[in-house]
Amino acid sequence: MKNILLAVTGLSPQVITETLYALHQNDQKVDAIHIITTSEGRDKIFSNLLAGKRGMYHKYMKEYGLNSSNIDFSYENIHVITDENGVEIDDIKTEDDNTRLLKMCLELTFRFSMDSKSSIYFSVAGGRKTMSSCLTLAAQMYGRPQDRIYHVLVSPEFESNSGFYYPTLQSRSIPLRDKQGQPYYKETKYAQVTLIPIPFVSIRERLSPEFLNEPKDPATLMLSIIREDSPVLALNLKTRKLIYKKIEMDIMPAWAALYAFFIMVKKECKKETKTCGACTECFMEISDVFDNQQKITDLYKRIPGIKTFDKMSDSGITNLNAENFNSYKGKLKKRLLDNFGQYNLRDLEIVSKGRKPGIRYGIKMSKERLELVL
Repeated sequence: MKNILLAVTGLSPQVITETLYALHQNDQKVDAIHIITTSEGRDKIFSNLLAGKRGMYHKYMKEYGLNSSNIDFSYENIHVITDENGVEIDDIKTEDDNTRLLKMCLELTFRFSMDSKSSIYFSVAGGRKTMSSCLTLAAQMYGRPQDRIYHVLVSPEFESNSGFYYPTLQSRSIPLRDKQGQPYYKETKYAQVTLIPIPFVSIRERLSPEFLNEPKDPATLMLSIIREDSPVLALNLKTRKLIYKKIEMDIMPAWAALYAFFIMVKKECKKETKTCGACTECFMEISDVFDNQQKITDLYKRIPGIKTFDKMSDSGITNLNAENFNSYKGKLKKRLLDNFGQYNLRDLEIVSKGRKPGIRYGIKMSKERLELVL
């Protein structure tokens, strides 16, 4: 069985040697190390862990009589999060950064978990809290019985100390600071590094085969295990909530009014069909949407807590044009994607059909499965 250590780290690369030490002390071998980090985290790993013979990883391996060549841990195994343009990010600062982080955690977990002769040790001890949360979520999505999530507890005085990477065989004195910030020295022989297994529940065995042919987003995976023959999409304007497969999504008033309009158009369609399927009879061109501005405005007025009309912008939902229509539609699509996943998005979003100048817009989901609460 090949054991893969998959870890997240920030600016404290010593969590890698601490985790490796704790695993080895627990008689658990590691055959490969893969790290998810930022560009700054990568630089710290290169300079502090993998810097030739002076790198702390190599020092640890040598000191404990371990052969570095037995562990696949190279520059190629450092996975740096990138933005939508492929540019490496230096920190997790925005929601988009976090989305990219989660995507990488899912992709690597999926990739490694496809090898039945491997086990994954997920290390969630390093990096920002959101990094450990994302890796834990990936384990819950794709983890198998042989996989484990681990945290390491380090003696408080040594934790995050830039000079401590693992308990050395030959104790040495390193500078520390007390609670008042005063410097003092302490021998590394007093440091304790404890491996803490974290129980988790995986949904992998409940996923249908089509959800295991490539990585999927968490929303798609979670919704896939909710079994409903014909799940209903309900929009409640009073509560500003969209509900699908028992998942609730808060929705902005302007988006709610526009979405409610397209639901109404769908449900009022007179064409007799058992299911809407590929039918686009109710789809309308953008000029037709603008012609129904009053209906959209009336729907908006029904929503509690909206701004009074004398305080509203003249370029908002009550005065639609091509620019703000596409903006609302795009933002709603992203929100639906984040909450319900790529697999369900195709039925839920306001889609476009045809080519310019005759592009038509509508919702694909069958009208029998749409509910609107006014």
